[in-house]
This record gives sequence, structure tokens and C-alpha cells, in this order.
Amino acid sequence: MRRFVNICILFLWGLSFVFFLGLATLFYLVKIDAKGWFGSMPSLEKLENPTIENASLLFSEDGVLLGKYYRKNRTSAAFHELSKPLIESLLVTEDIRFFEHAGIDLKSLLRAVYGRLIGQYKGGGSTLTMQLAENLYRTSTHNQGSLYEDKEMGRFITKIKEWVIAINLERNFTKQEIMAMYLNTISFGSNAFGIRAAAKTFFNKKPIQLNYSESALLIGLINAPTRYSPILNRERSIAKRNEVLHNLYKYEKISHEEMIRRQLIPPQLQYKVESHNTGPATYFRSMVKNYMMAWASQHGYDLFGDGLRIYTTLDSKLQVHAEEALAKRMAALQERFDLHWENQNPWIDEEGEEIPNFLEKTITRTESYQEIWNSYLPPDSLDLSQEENKIRWEEQKKAYADSLLSITKPMKVFSWKRHEIDTLMSHYDSLSYYKRFLHAGLVSMDPGSGKIKAWVGGIQHRYFKFDHVLQGRRQPGSTFKPFVYTAVIDNGYTPCFEVVDNPITFYLPDQYPSTWSPSNAGGTPSGKTMTIRQAMARSVNSITAYWIKKMGVQTVVDYAHRLGITSPLSAVPALCLGAGGDVSIYEMTGAYSTFANKGIWTQPFFIQRIEDKNGNIIQEFVPKKVEAISEETAYLMLYMLRGATEEYRGTSVGLNPFLRHGNQIGAKTGTTQNASDGWFIGIVKNLVTGVWVGGEDRSIHFRDWHLGQGARTAMPIWEEYMTRVYKDPKLDIRKGVFPQPSKPLSISLDCDEHYTDSEDSSEMEIF
Repeated sequence: MRRFVNICILFLWGLSFVFFLGLATLFYLVKIDAKGWFGSMPSLEKLENPTIENASLLFSEDGVLLGKYYRKNRTSAAFHELSKPLIESLLVTEDIRFFEHAGIDLKSLLRAVYGRLIGQYKGGGSTLTMQLAENLYRTSTHNQGSLYEDKEMGRFITKIKEWVIAINLERNFTKQEIMAMYLNTISFGSNAFGIRAAAKTFFNKKPIQLNYSESALLIGLINAPTRYSPILNRERSIAKRNEVLHNLYKYEKISHEEMIRRQLIPPQLQYKVESHNTGPATYFRSMVKNYMMAWASQHGYDLFGDGLRIYTTLDSKLQVHAEEALAKRMAALQERFDLHWENQNPWIDEEGEEIPNFLEKTITRTESYQEIWNSYLPPDSLDLSQEENKIRWEEQKKAYADSLLSITKPMKVFSWKRHEIDTLMSHYDSLSYYKRFLHAGLVSMDPGSGKIKAWVGGIQHRYFKFDHVLQGRRQPGSTFKPFVYTAVIDNGYTPCFEVVDNPITFYLPDQYPSTWSPSNAGGTPSGKTMTIRQAMARSVNSITAYWIKKMGVQTVVDYAHRLGITSPLSAVPALCLGAGGDVSIYEMTGAYSTFANKGIWTQPFFIQRIEDKNGNIIQEFVPKKVEAISEETAYLMLYMLRGATEEYRGTSVGLNPFLRHGNQIGAKTGTTQNASDGWFIGIVKNLVTGVWVGGEDRSIHFRDWHLGQGARTAMPIWEEYMTRVYKDPKLDIRKGVFPQPSKPLSISLDCDEHYTDSEDSSEMEIF
């Protein structure tokens, strides 16, 4: 009997040896993918350094998260950033012995095998580490070998791969790191990948802040995010949450009373799916995305997966004030514009007549029209080499496109009063509706450092993607005049120098008409004497025209470029009125900042530094600086610009007295022909802000020039913005005077005494 027992023991040992030897051999064969049967395994390097795709984060200068760039909305959380209720909810649901096994839970595995044998299979015995292996390397769908043709064999091989990977993960990482990686790789639905995004999306919380109820609901989403979604399937979600809460009680993590209490409370959701069209600084985020895509490509990074941290110059509080100010004033302006046009179409020509077939011509440039046009193919029997057939075919295509674009369908449209309206419209109706909107852009910067502090590229990013700060280029109107006067001041004339407002004529050889004489806003030149400070303050066209003729057009072009204008400018007389080239608010605001920065042009910049996902600095940014004009000329130009708010009949004297009291403000309005564009650029001692307002097309504007001038369209936005800024105690931006130059001025600035050099005719220019 004893011999029989020994033989049995030896047999069992031999059987175990053969089993484990066979298992080890199988593991090895899977690992090396023998004969291509099993499919490849992750390399040792990938096992030791698993890649988790993370969103890149965009921060304001004051540390506020402005937005993310991602393919999957994921930002990894470390173990210490997970709440105790979250950890316990995960353990009782997915792997209660997680901290006891080494990646493979033999007890759960044997239970799974036994359940399959008796037909009561209740899970595959996968540990958290094995599930992480699948999440990281997609073992069930990627790199399959020839044996995967048999589904059952494929499942078995997948499990072996997960065992091998799990063992390697347990060797290379702590349990805490594995748990954090697991929660970072899970999809929770609603475009939320990873626990940090899920906590933010469903509860507007950080993972460390999640309680038992919230944790139970999120953990319940892991295996079926749609089926147990609290938004799409509320009752199922609550039932699943309650199941997790019961497991917490079962494993003595919470009391019976707490389980019952939490099961009876409805989910306290603060649901908001993160979107590129919502949140702060949407236009700014889009602009930075374009910049960063080029930067990442050049430097070998993936903007949408490498978890970069981008620290910008934006001030989150100033950004809020800028967005709210623009929205408030543009809503009121749009209401006036709609009442002004009533039921008439606002697209008009230079004679004030409606442009015929405006919508029909415009719609041909839309993506929808082009898609339909390109998809409508001719029959093989039609010979398009014949001109007659080609013309007939294009007429058919146009008729087909027009018919499709005239079909009404449900859509959401933007509205200032209700933000969004559900309605029925055709593409033609939608085009007509949106073409009636006025648009705007605002950019605000610190003139000393060059930092962009606020950026509002349009009125609503979801519906209008075009950025009017950087992409938009329009004629600057009278906001160009300070560049003319910079040349004047820099060439020895003083702000108090007197001129007479007489007509001025330019002769234009080889053109028709052969002469050009600019008029003033009030009509013909007045013949009155005034200082050049008064002339710029009142934006007198004829006097500016005189000075550009005296200085030379090319000289003014050169000064504009020195001050920071990068767009091409035509050396034509009309440049004195801003009609010699299109510019952006971005470059105009940067150029005006030169006056406030003692003559130093500082390139406006918006990114301070870029870090990798571990916080290591990859690159820091320092703006380019150029001495454009002397410190004295810059200060004299500030004095000139102050005239708009201080001189009698200055174009900005209507600013809110609150802003002017105890404060020096340099300002310039601008309005282009037919009031297609309204501009305002305001300078205070530590902030320069530019605003533009106009239609999407230059033919869309007020019929009355006075209604569309910059003082009525753009200036109120600046006024609203700066009022909010000065009233915000959290901001370190206060009223004050411009600092004096480091050296005493070489001239007097008391224009009331009319500074002159002598009594002869040189003291006054007559023209």
C-alpha cells in the first residue's frame, strides 16, 4: 500500500512537472511567436515603458487650464491623486485580491476554468494587471497569429499573452502604479478617457475628490460605458452603481446603513462633455493648436498624445472680461444693425444698391456646394470634349446642387438672444442668416513684455471659426495715421506745430482720374489753423494727407514696418487714410505698443514655455525686440494719441468719464470707406488693446457712415473691457500716467502757448 501511495505521489509530481514544463514551453513559444502561430508580443522596451496617450494641456499665465489637445481626452492621474472610495470601488468590482497576487490570480483563474467546464462561466478570471495588458497592447485584436483562425484557440492564446505581459508589468511597476495606469487607460464614454477626464466630465471634480457614490457610478461604467451611461441609460446606471455599493458593503468597506443611504440618493451629476468649441479662449486655443502642430512636427513630438504642458501668456481674468465685454457690446450692436436693415439685405455696392445674386455666387464657394459639385459625375456616354456638352453638363450640375441646397432640414443656429435656436433651414437660408451678422476681434497685450493677455477672435467659435485677430486682415482706416505722424515727429516737428486745414491734391500720372484730393469726415477742409496734435485727435484727413506728401509715402511705409507692421503696404497717397494695404489687429496692436514701450518694438508672443509630461522644460520663448524709434519720439506720440481723449472734438472724448478720470489714455479710432470696418486701439500705461468690428464681407455694413464708424462700433467694446478691468480688484492693473522718458524732453509740450521756433513763416505750414 505504501508503495502504491509513493507511486501515486511520484505520478502526480511527474504530471505537475510535465504540466508546468509544458506551460513554460507554451509561454516561451508564445513569447517568440514560433512559426507565426501566436502573433507578436510587445518588445521588452515597450513592456518596461508602456505608452499611454495623453492630451496636451494649455495653461494661462496664472495657472488656469484653458483647454486640451487630444485624439482621446485623457490626462493621466497618479495614485496619490485617487480617492480612497475610488480605489476601494475598483477593487471590490474588478480584483479584490489585487494587492495579494503577482499579476495572475490562480484562485479566480481556477474558478473561471471550473465554471466553463460545468457551464456556469461567470468571467475569465482576469486581474487588473491582465486587463491593463489588454488596454495597453490590445492583445485581443492586434498582432494575431495563424492559430487565431480558431476563435477558442485565439481566446486561449490571448489569455496566455496577458499572463506573460501581466507578469512583466508586475516586475517593472508597483501595485500603485499599475492601478493608476489601469484607471488612466479606461474609456468611460462621453469622450472621457481615463479617470481624470471622467471625474471632470460627470462630476466636475478631480479624482481625489470623488466620494463612494460617484466612484461607484464611474467604476460601473468600465465594462459597458454606453449601457451604464447615466446620461443615455439612467436607470441601468443607477442599478449598476448600487451593485458596486453593495460590493463595498459585502467586503466591509462601508456600513450597511451607508450603503442604503447612498443607494437611495439620485446621482448628483454635473455633466459637461469637454469640447474645443466651449470653455475659455476658444479662438486663442485654436490659434495655438495650429502653431503647436507645426512646432511639434519640427521637434519630434505628438501634440495630441504626448501630454505636453503649454504655458501661455494669457491672463484668465482679463480673458473673461474681454469675452464678456465683446459679447455684451456686439449683441447690442447686432440688434441695432438688424433694425437698421429691417427686412432688407445688407450686402450693397458702393452706390448703396443691393448686390444682385450675392447669395447665389457666395454659396458656390462653400464646402457643401463643392462636395455636391464634385460628386455629381457625368455619364460615360457624354462627350465633354464638346463645348456644348460641357456647358449643358455644368448647368445640370448647378441645378442639381441648387436643388439639394434648397432643401430644408433641422439645424441649430447661433442667436445672440438665445445662444442657439433649433429651426428648419436650407443651406441657402442658413447662408442668408449668417451673412447678416457683424463680427469682431479683440487682442490685449502688455507693451513692455510683449505678452498677449487676452485674445477674442470672433463672436462665437462653434459657428464662426475664422479668427479676426490673426487671420483677419482689413484696411485700418485712420488707425494708420499715427504712423504718418511718427514720421513727422521723428523728423523734428513737435505736437504743437501749427498747420492750416486746406485742400491737398495728389497728381497720379498714368491713372484715371489723374488727381486725388481727400475730403474730411465733415466735408471739405475747414481752412482753420490747428496743431498737429489737434489734427490727429480730430482725425483730419486733409492734414494727414499733407504730411504724407511732405514726408514721402515710402518714408511712412518704412516707419510703419519699423513699428511692427509686417503686412505688405502699397506706397500710394491713400495710405495716409489707411487704404494702402490690409493689416491684422494683432500687428496693429503690437505696433502701437511700441509707443508705450519707449520706442522698443517687442514682438507680441503668446507662449512662455513648453514642458513634457514629466514637467521638464523643452523650450522657453523670448520675444524679439527692436529699437524702432527714440524714447522721446515714442513719448511724444503718446502725447499725440492722448489728444483723442483730451482735445476739443477729439474722436474719443466720448469715453466713459470713469475711464478718463485720473488716467492717461492714448487712443485712435478708425473707419474705412463706407464703414465696412470699425477700429479702435487704446493705450494705457500697462495695457494696449486693439478692437476691430465689421461684416464677414466688406459689402456688409451700415448704410450711414456715422453709424458704422469705429467710435460707435469698436470703441464701446474697448470701453466695456477696460471698465471691467479697472473695477476688478483681483487684477493688478490700475489707472495712472505714462512714465516720463529717462532723459528730459528737448521741447516743451504746452500746446496752449503754441510752441514756435520763430516769427517767420516756418512757424506755420500753409498749404
